[in-house]
Amino acid sequence: MLRKLLLTLFGGLLLALLLVMAGLAAGWYGLRWYGDQKVPVTSDAGFIIVTGDSLGRVVQRLSADQLINYPEIFKLFARVRGVAADLQAGEYLIAPGTTYRQLLNQFVEGDVRYFSVTLVEGWTLRELLVDLNSHPKLSAPVELTKLTAVVGAFIKDAPQTDNLEGLFYADTYSFEAGTSVVSILKRAHQKLQSVLAEEWDKKAEDLPYKSPYEALIMASIIEKETGVTSERPDIAGVFVRRLEKRMRLQTDPTVIYGMGDRYEGKLNRRMLREPTAYNTYVIHGLPPTPIATVGREAIQAALNPSDGKTLYFVARGDGTHHFSKTLAEHNRAVRKYQITERREDYRSTVQPSM
Repeated sequence: MLRKLLLTLFGGLLLALLLVMAGLAAGWYGLRWYGDQKVPVTSDAGFIIVTGDSLGRVVQRLSADQLINYPEIFKLFARVRGVAADLQAGEYLIAPGTTYRQLLNQFVEGDVRYFSVTLVEGWTLRELLVDLNSHPKLSAPVELTKLTAVVGAFIKDAPQTDNLEGLFYADTYSFEAGTSVVSILKRAHQKLQSVLAEEWDKKAEDLPYKSPYEALIMASIIEKETGVTSERPDIAGVFVRRLEKRMRLQTDPTVIYGMGDRYEGKLNRRMLREPTAYNTYVIHGLPPTPIATVGREAIQAALNPSDGKTLYFVARGDGTHHFSKTLAEHNRAVRKYQITERREDYRSTVQPSM
């Protein structure tokens, strides 16, 4: 009797164990199947995990945004995998075809969405800040009047600390949502210092610059004078020869920069005679600071100017320039391109190719 009872009890326990094991196996295969299912989106969708968000809060918002099905199973899936507390804050891009397993991996690995901002060659510092401050994914905008105090921690080698024009490299920068404007400025300054040092080490001999900063000033003038890459060394050659001959640079962009907000789109003789620290029709040598943001090509041109004897150039009206060796030749070119044969579609920059 006892033996029969023990066998019955043992059989019951064995059956219960088998049922539990079968249930666990079914549950495991069920979660595995769920992980292979695709999120219910037909186009790219953004999702933000805020610092401090719990798994429950994340799943609740995913479900409310209709980005997942069966939210309770998603929570169980994360807990079984042991990553319920490992979701990282950030903005994520959920693409069509993403599986629940891949989505959870994104959250755990911090595979966040990246955005980009481009600092354009030839921009002034004011234009650069307006663009950064208006970017919807950047945080903590910076006012121009407070810039020196904000970036002083990492810009310590600028001769003109009251004017940081030109000290941020023109390039495209990727970043996570919520990155600060100052963070982009720091990267842009470090990139400028790196590129300037690289190009300074490869500069031509006997250039009239006392420092890389002076070469940067020249590069900014070249940047504003032409958008044609092939012309930059030729324009650099003109300006370098003028410096060597102690001739004034007489470049319009410096006059315009010195006028600031007073410039309304057109220069006249009075403006060219107006004394400012930047008016190279009045001062000898380089202006005190750069006048624009630059890229590598302008720096290369400033440090490797073309050889030759040209001392003048004038815009043809199609974005390119005519170069002259003598003042008489230059005056004829000015009359031709600016007066007698001036183009109806006159422009100072090259039309972008379609």
